[in-house]
Amino acid sequence: MNSEIVDKQEVEVSNRKALLVAGFLTLIAAGIGFAVRGGILSTWSEQYGFTMTELGQITGGGLVGFGVVILFTGLLIDIIGYKPLMLIAFLCHVVSAAMLFAATSVFNASGKEACYLLMYSSMFVFAVGNGICEGVINPLVSTIYPKQKTHYLNILHAGWPAGLVIGGLIVFANGMFAWEILMATFLIPVVLYGIIVLKEKFPRTAAQSGSVSIVGMYMKLISVFFVLLLVAHACVGYVELGTDSWINKITGAIMKSAFLGTALFIYTSLLMTGLRFFAGPIVHKISSLGLLFASACIGALGLYLISIGESVPFMFFAATVYAIGKTFLWPTMLGVVGERFPKSATVAMALLGCVGMLSAGFLGGPGIGYKQDYFASQYIQEKYEESYERVKAPNENGFLMFPTITGIDGAKAGMLANNAESILKDVEIAGDRINSDEFKGLKDQADWWEANKQFAATDSGPVEESTMFGSRMAIRYTAIVPAVMAVLYLLMLVGFKAPSEEELKQ
Repeated sequence: MNSEIVDKQEVEVSNRKALLVAGFLTLIAAGIGFAVRGGILSTWSEQYGFTMTELGQITGGGLVGFGVVILFTGLLIDIIGYKPLMLIAFLCHVVSAAMLFAATSVFNASGKEACYLLMYSSMFVFAVGNGICEGVINPLVSTIYPKQKTHYLNILHAGWPAGLVIGGLIVFANGMFAWEILMATFLIPVVLYGIIVLKEKFPRTAAQSGSVSIVGMYMKLISVFFVLLLVAHACVGYVELGTDSWINKITGAIMKSAFLGTALFIYTSLLMTGLRFFAGPIVHKISSLGLLFASACIGALGLYLISIGESVPFMFFAATVYAIGKTFLWPTMLGVVGERFPKSATVAMALLGCVGMLSAGFLGGPGIGYKQDYFASQYIQEKYEESYERVKAPNENGFLMFPTITGIDGAKAGMLANNAESILKDVEIAGDRINSDEFKGLKDQADWWEANKQFAATDSGPVEESTMFGSRMAIRYTAIVPAVMAVLYLLMLVGFKAPSEEELKQ
């Protein structure tokens, strides 16, 4: 027997808690990276001149890779096992950090486009590590807790919002420390889960134990029910991860306080962390699909309320509704798969995770960014055309089959908001080197400010007003997605009865 593999029963009585903790830590690491990245988007926009669409593409790169790798991980688990894959994930997390920390040097030396490519690539490698972890830990927990899959999958995925809480607290230090230092904090749980993975042994998969053939695993997934699950989970990825890429920035803008936006993000993430420990009793009362239907309805309402919010108390109420709605979606979907397709869990969960992450990466992050640019640029062109001509980005952006647009340049908007204080400070630091290729991007921004600073008082209000309008409309349109999910869950509730104990044993 392979020394890295032990009988499932042995894991159940010895180290399954250690394996659960390792999985929990991987999600904390992913959550910290995600939250800190969301909290410093404005910093990246101002420092490097990215538009909202470009920022959405960068955050999307951190999800596309996630989805692709989950799928390949699911295909490889039954061949090479859990442990080697987790060690590869550890290496990916370390490499992605090294790449990201080089962003400012690359921007100074080669400009915005090279910086964009590096940051997108770094997010992709980070997502590869996250994807491998996600592909491993879901079927792993389903295996070591066979009688309480949905409950322990929700506990496992409490690690994600817990990471968001920690990351949100770290974002409060934005401005006090370089953003690179803030991002580096995700490496702490990475090191911890790496130590556990090196020490512990892992169970066999169903295919490795011989209880089902690899072909048989795939055959069991050919059903209308599984197709509906895939479509629903694509929506989950869009509305949960795609929205979370932006929600901190958007709510902070609505409340006119980045501090309150971060505080709200921390509060909702903490709420999600606690609620996920109580999924088991809820599922026992109303079933997994019933919980998903209720969650989708509540999530749609929450997003709409956020889009119309004005006061701080109302925004906290709206965010509470949204948080309750999205809390159980992702892990409970995995629980449904584990319950309905127990012997195909490695492949089924990989397919589900792949679809969810690809949707978030290709559609959610970029799509919500595009909607912000679309509505904001449309608004400012119609009402403040001269201001738009001065603050528009130098490049166009598109999304799927929708028309290409020229959004508001993030760096220009940032300079208008703070009278270019940070830019002028960097120019002063650069000194005589400002005309060298090393500081090309910074010089372009400084030149724009010198040419347009006399219009700052005229343009700052329209830019802020237009950006706010774009953010609200983007969230309002996103509320349609959980409404569609609710319809899908209702179809599954009505059209497919829950499996019997005899069917689950087959």
